[in-house]
Amino acid sequence: MKTNDEFIEIAARCRKIYVLKMKDYGPSWRIMRPQTVNDQLFIKAKRIREIEMTGVNLVGDSIQGELMAIVNYSIIGLIQLREGFADSVDMTAERATELYDAYMTEARDLMLRKNHDYGEAWRDMFPSSLTDIILTKINRNKSITANDNQTLISEGADGNYFDMLNYAIFYLIQMMEKNQLV
Repeated sequence: MKTNDEFIEIAARCRKIYVLKMKDYGPSWRIMRPQTVNDQLFIKAKRIREIEMTGVNLVGDSIQGELMAIVNYSIIGLIQLREGFADSVDMTAERATELYDAYMTEARDLMLRKNHDYGEAWRDMFPSSLTDIILTKINRNKSITANDNQTLISEGADGNYFDMLNYAIFYLIQMMEKNQLV
């Protein structure tokens, strides 16, 4: 139950940011095409990797904030994938939040199943490995997008979005356990 409780705590923090941003901007991201969502995720993960490798953070935004953005953009990616993108904002903030909650629940349920089967292997992984896996999943989604969202043998973009979300939450849990979350 520990991982489930930690997941719920981190997910609540991410949801709070999502809801506050929704109050500021509404679901303005509805116009993002799949490649744009993937590039937003890439920017966040690439920045984390640069900070991990150099130890230098000139912008000041935290790794924690970037990881939470990866969680939220992963859900935005799922919404865009399953609902399609729009030419204008065509969704209320309430509907966007309902979808957020549904996909977060789906992500948590998937995490619990995989976490059981993999024996919580992520707890013994380096945070930098979690970043690299997230970047790999982003690159996979870029390839899938370039192939008109078709795969021959591999999971689709939705599986990668769920994995990115869960790996970002795992990283945040590791930070929480080291008292590095603010």
